[in-house]
Amino acid sequence: RKSNCCEKLLSVLIKGELPMETGVVLLFVIIMMCMMVCMNLFSHYHDHNDSSNIEVQEMYGKPVKSLFISTEVFSFHQATEVTDENDQVVYYSNSKFLSFVDDTTVFDAQGNEISNITRKMFSFHGRHYIAMHDGMRFELSNELFHLMKDITNIEGLGWKITGNVLRLNFLLSDENDHPIAYVCQKAFSLHDKYSIDIYDVSKEKEIITIVIALQHMIRNRNASSNASASSSAS
Repeated sequence: RKSNCCEKLLSVLIKGELPMETGVVLLFVIIMMCMMVCMNLFSHYHDHNDSSNIEVQEMYGKPVKSLFISTEVFSFHQATEVTDENDQVVYYSNSKFLSFVDDTTVFDAQGNEISNITRKMFSFHGRHYIAMHDGMRFELSNELFHLMKDITNIEGLGWKITGNVLRLNFLLSDENDHPIAYVCQKAFSLHDKYSIDIYDVSKEKEIITIVIALQHMIRNRNASSNASASSSAS
């Protein structure tokens, strides 16, 4: 239906029945709408009131529980809340303002520190360091040169995150390739939103910390890509 709209609009433009500027704006809006529909089809994100994606359940089974991440995109401290299926806050995080290493601390609902996340200032692999409050330490490092998928190794645990090329759906698996969590980003939202289907609740704190670090990695990567595109255009 949207392709028919595009064809009609192009026909109108060619015939000169619309001012060129108006037609270009309308065409851009329609293309953006098509992109939004396609991105939402690829994403397996679900809300508090919905169950996990059927395809995901067929691949990995029904999760033990689901948690949901929402980040204030236009916040100096990148304030993030993690809520449960009843929309109650169970974890939250804040980043230090003007930190060169993206210093972020994760807390539970009672304000107890769970973990700390920092990034390597200069790294092609987007390396992030995680220190859990119980003393456990590990690192996230993104593999390069994968065209169709996104792979992040979690060094120190032997885990890995495997994502699709659109960076919307991610599988967190352990050293034996068993699923630990399935993470999905909402394609379009005023807040940066993720659903997390958890298969191993004993690793919940590590999972939450890893997903928050993954958010930062994706955000930094997108910012770098946009900066490169802007400099090339100029």
